[in-house]
Amino acid sequence: MDIKTIGLYAVVGFPYTYKFLWSPFLDYLKPGFFDQRRGWIALMQLACAALIATMAFVDVHSAWTVAAVAVAIAFCSSTQDMAIDAYRTDLLPAQERGLGAAYYVTGYRVAMLVSGGLALILAGEVLGWAGTYLLMAALIAACAVITAFSPSADTPEDELRRESKRQLFGIVKESARNFLSKEAAIWILLLIVLYKVGDAFAGSLTTAFLLKGLGFTLTEVGAVNKTVSLIATLMGAFLGGALMTRMGLYGSLMLFGALQAISNLSFWLLSVMEPDIWAMGGAVFVENLCGGMGTAAFVGLLTSLCSKEFSATQYALLSSLAAMGRVYLAAPAGFVVDAYGWSNFFIFSTFAALPGLVALYLLRSSIQKLAR
Repeated sequence: MDIKTIGLYAVVGFPYTYKFLWSPFLDYLKPGFFDQRRGWIALMQLACAALIATMAFVDVHSAWTVAAVAVAIAFCSSTQDMAIDAYRTDLLPAQERGLGAAYYVTGYRVAMLVSGGLALILAGEVLGWAGTYLLMAALIAACAVITAFSPSADTPEDELRRESKRQLFGIVKESARNFLSKEAAIWILLLIVLYKVGDAFAGSLTTAFLLKGLGFTLTEVGAVNKTVSLIATLMGAFLGGALMTRMGLYGSLMLFGALQAISNLSFWLLSVMEPDIWAMGGAVFVENLCGGMGTAAFVGLLTSLCSKEFSATQYALLSSLAAMGRVYLAAPAGFVVDAYGWSNFFIFSTFAALPGLVALYLLRSSIQKLAR
């Protein structure tokens, strides 16, 4: 596929942008097994497993069929994410949210290593794409077993409070009223859209840049890019989580946001020099270290904005807004590369982060109050 088509494939993630539309059902409906949060998590994990297995048998030359299955996976995956986000929000006290975000990023990045780095190697060298998709389906199905043995986030009081509000439209109304009562709520929503735009814009084509722009092989990208990115992101997430306890929410968001913007220039440097696998590893390390720190602070921000009785609905809305930057603002990335080249693309991605930092500075008073 050409680079423009690859860029447009980011749009298959649109369920992440609109997941807030069905998020009230996660606060309203209780599955027939486990508790409110774990029941939804397990159900969606099994659904994802079935759909990923389906991908193994799809005609890869039919772009629309691949996109349709991918959208279905994104729907179930985004619903699973809503349940996990609500579970984490309900379970963690305020003082543990920074490190909780670090653990969350850890799990996510381990999954990215397995489905990104290991999958590329297995698909290219061992199993082929069909066998690799079947393996990924089996792994996520096994995660449903882990969900079954995870601790419940609900107390008897939580269940009684949730039962008293178990009216679908009432949940939507009360959730919105609760959030909008927060100081500068509307402007904070704009901040959420803008904060990760630069990082998402550059990240949407990182693998394509290494493969098509620099000519590295699938095995090289899988072994170096994905592995180094995991290590760097984990280091960044835990470093960010630890620093958050000292710097506070606003200070962490500002410093880590600036670092993740500047780190995009490491790929600009890679684009103007001769391809070198060690330089690739260095650029990937710097970008993901800073990105991991920024993600830890950002997840801490989203968690701080949610109320426990509406955590699924509110977190879904907030993370959907964050996904808007990742999905829609990053989709034209392929056209920018096609028109201006890789070097200018990475410079542009750095400047794309500035509006988010300006919005954060203007909202510093409101953000500081959230952590109190």
